[in-house]
Amino acid sequence: MVCCAASQPLARTACGQPPEHAPEPNTFRVVLTLMNQLRSQDLLALGFMTFALFLGAGNIIFPPSAGLAAGENLVQAALGFLLTGVGLPLLTVVALARVGGGMDRLTAPLGKVAGSLLAVAVYLAIGPLFATPRTAVVSFEMGVVPFVGNSAQALLIYTLVYFSAVLFLALNPGRLVDRIGKFITPVLLAALLVLGGAAAFAPAGEIGQVADSYREAPFVQGFLQGYLTMDTLGALVFGIVIATAIRDRGVSAAALVTRYSVIAGVIAACGLSLVYLALFYLGATSQGIAGEAQNGVQVLTAYVQHSFGTSGSLLLAVVITLACLTTAVGLLTACGEFFSNLLPVSYRTVVVVFGVFSLLVANQGLTQLISVSIPVLVGLYPLAIVLVALSLADRLWLSPARVFVPVMLVTLLFGLCDGLAAAGLNDWVPAWIGGLPLAEQSLGWLLPVLAMLLVAVLVDRLLGRPRVVCLG
Repeated sequence: MVCCAASQPLARTACGQPPEHAPEPNTFRVVLTLMNQLRSQDLLALGFMTFALFLGAGNIIFPPSAGLAAGENLVQAALGFLLTGVGLPLLTVVALARVGGGMDRLTAPLGKVAGSLLAVAVYLAIGPLFATPRTAVVSFEMGVVPFVGNSAQALLIYTLVYFSAVLFLALNPGRLVDRIGKFITPVLLAALLVLGGAAAFAPAGEIGQVADSYREAPFVQGFLQGYLTMDTLGALVFGIVIATAIRDRGVSAAALVTRYSVIAGVIAACGLSLVYLALFYLGATSQGIAGEAQNGVQVLTAYVQHSFGTSGSLLLAVVITLACLTTAVGLLTACGEFFSNLLPVSYRTVVVVFGVFSLLVANQGLTQLISVSIPVLVGLYPLAIVLVALSLADRLWLSPARVFVPVMLVTLLFGLCDGLAAAGLNDWVPAWIGGLPLAEQSLGWLLPVLAMLLVAVLVDRLLGRPRVVCLG
């Protein structure tokens, strides 16, 4: 008997017949225990690798500036930041682990064409067009410019060395755990421990006053700052990197890959939380030396100069460069895995082409790169959040397509409006959209999407389960 249905989980049981050759539960447990499993130190290395992939320059820059502004409202702001800066990326890793580690599985209810277009947009934005080149330029401006000055020639030399290292690490993705998780990440952690320990035990001063923007709703402001880290987009890309690293260690059971991915995500989330809290406290206690700072770079620079002098600048250079390097490796690896499966080209070819392209984009300069990337990322981020949320709640939908398609369509429309507004093209956006709650914070999409979700769920329930046709 052959069962045909739109929803695979329903099709396996709708005709009342179990799949042929299905193993007995006891047999399955025996087979599972015989498969390769990771040791504790391998799991720890996997978690360290995941932590290093997420920890980019933006993750180090945003918390100090938010802490500086939060002042006495430090705790509330930090909790809001952790919710979006750690919670959402962790949920994304869990969602990807549940479906097997690939974004194509998450977008399956949208249809092949729409799902592929969304995945391509995310991978290009978080990869060679914006995020990967930005890691090189940010690390150059924060780690190199203070010592050698800012010039086009210095940037070219630095990016050549930087992307050579990135390509070396990315061309052999099976050894990412060894190279990043066991070698690079411990160095990065040691530098962060010195910086975080100094902030906790040798603060530059007392916790400062609250800025006006953090006086009324510090939790919301922290929430929005964590939203700006864009780590949920990164998590969509890194999910396949984590799963591939696990499989390359000899683990083939899907249940184990899912379990180890979640464990790695939890380890990374704990590490990121500690880093964020330390940097929040550093910023909150630095008003006396960095009260006029406009961004996190200036806060960090002022603190390390105050506490460590020149050696502090070197420490900051090491932290930023390693954080950016590991993130770039993860992004390039993920793009190589995705596009080599999507197109008839090899993984090595994709990595080399995207690496060279990223080098060329990086040499356009940070200001131009950020000005172009922000509207694109603002438009894509709502799609990523809604996609993950709908995927995590997939068991609630009788037909996932009925819910995914209309809700994601509304998200796309309002996300495009937010992106146009971020690009300064307000004349292209209907005036009433600017009047929506949270529109000024690029969250105007939230209420319309929730309303569409309610309608889609009601329609899904009224139409009932998709019909299953049994042929036999």
